[in-house]
Amino acid sequence: MISSIWNAVLYQPLLNALALLVSIIPGGDVGIAVIILTIIVKLILFPLSQKSIESQAEMNILTPELNKIKTSGASKEEQAKQTFDLYKKHKVNPFSGCLLVLVQIPVIFALYYVFSKGIKFDSSLLYSFVHLPAQENMMFLGLINVGGKSLVLAILAGISQYLQAVSMPKPVVTPVVSGNAPSLTESFSKSMSMQMKYIFPFVVAFIAYSISGAVALYWTASNLFMVAQQIYVKREKTFKTVVK
Repeated sequence: MISSIWNAVLYQPLLNALALLVSIIPGGDVGIAVIILTIIVKLILFPLSQKSIESQAEMNILTPELNKIKTSGASKEEQAKQTFDLYKKHKVNPFSGCLLVLVQIPVIFALYYVFSKGIKFDSSLLYSFVHLPAQENMMFLGLINVGGKSLVLAILAGISQYLQAVSMPKPVVTPVVSGNAPSLTESFSKSMSMQMKYIFPFVVAFIAYSISGAVALYWTASNLFMVAQQIYVKREKTFKTVVK
């Protein structure tokens, strides 16, 4: 049942979209089709991912005030009330970012699944109005084989993942008062930020190389789109702040 829903709602539509793109792209360049499909999916998810980025940025802005509440000496109940009032005042939902990310995960994973299975079009999975591509050129721009492993594309995937991590909204660092150690939450957040920036890019590069050039190309295109989107969100928020 779950498998049927997965194929009908996510996997099959994306596979058909890829087949259609390969059919209309001159020379049937699968690499270009991968990039275009990735961008199309990202544009569809743009409103959700933008809200998620904005939510994270807003939470970072409120961090100093949240820290004041934590160090105020008030009871846990009073701290919870003050925190709720702060969120209400600034119209911020601390869980909205997580929820929006969760909504995107199945779509992004399905797109990854299409590429990781290998670009092999099965006529039984194609819609009646989508025909098997007459030509499937796995040489991206005539230079790199996206059907096999590609060290160049894997390295680009790792670099783009680093750039994406660097461009993410930075958590506000609370000054450490003499004699007070950072909280467990702050330590965990800092550790995760460091891992996302310096370790995860190597993990992405390794996985991308282990599977195929198509996956590496997808990861690179997806990360670069996210970098551009995060820059856009930052500029938009700056513009709104100036106008206000």
